[in-house]
Amino acid sequence: MTKNEIIEITGIRASDIYMNEPMNLHTSFRIGGNADCFCVVRSIDILKKTIGYCKANDIPYFIIGLGSNLLVSDNGIRGMVIKLSGDFDEISDISETSIRCGAGMSLAGVCVYARNNGLGGIEFAWGIPGSVGGAVYMNAGAYGGEIKDVVQSVRYLDEDGNICEKSGKDLDFSYRHSAFSDTADVILDVTIELFRKNKNDIFYLMNDTMEKRKKKQPLNRPSAGSVFKRPETGYAAALIEECGLKGRTIGGAQVSEKHSGFIVNNGGATAKDVRELIEEVQKVVKEKTGVQLQCEVRFIGD
Repeated sequence: MTKNEIIEITGIRASDIYMNEPMNLHTSFRIGGNADCFCVVRSIDILKKTIGYCKANDIPYFIIGLGSNLLVSDNGIRGMVIKLSGDFDEISDISETSIRCGAGMSLAGVCVYARNNGLGGIEFAWGIPGSVGGAVYMNAGAYGGEIKDVVQSVRYLDEDGNICEKSGKDLDFSYRHSAFSDTADVILDVTIELFRKNKNDIFYLMNDTMEKRKKKQPLNRPSAGSVFKRPETGYAAALIEECGLKGRTIGGAQVSEKHSGFIVNNGGATAKDVRELIEEVQKVVKEKTGVQLQCEVRFIGD
């Protein structure tokens, strides 16, 4: 796998290909070793060619959006990391209340677009640090809302390179899960159904949501958001605090003193530090409460 070969076969421009790229530049944790190759892909056609090239040459590949729910190994990632941008960052109107959003677009960008156009229903997502594709993949949610509440349909690239579409029950949404979870399908764009709403009311609700985040979450430290899924009973943060783990530190990683459901990078944290802290939290909570916490963060790399 060489830069010239990738350019020739996929059509990715030279300035969008980075060899031996540090992944700590591309994750919200600011952690991770180097990827053999990091490519910015800006169209569906080039995406298909790039995935085809990887498959033909037995090169592992991994698709990322904004890297907000990932913990990359200190040893990095073998193969190619593909970041969706360009056409995947576009947003357009489908109807008076429906918009189509590229998978690489930030949720923040969608919220601002909706607010500016008097469309309500997605205010809950204001402040979630992720891409549209990532949000659909894991059915992201906060403050009583989930992506499933607003998604009408999803276009995606299946394992054979076909452009397909799912809607309704076929999206198989549940808590932190969708039909795309644990598949090789690549989300291309998402059609979101909202409703007409006064812009000032939207602005107020978005501000209120952000103020709640600032008060409760450690937004001043790199993290991957909530580390653990909500248990069947209670809340992960409450269980962690009950077990005396608030502020627990391993290396540069710490269970946040502001919100126990977060693990933050206090400076110089490694993926090993974070994984060991996650495992310790799971072990102690299981021993003391009988609850097995399930991790929400995705681990990738060697």
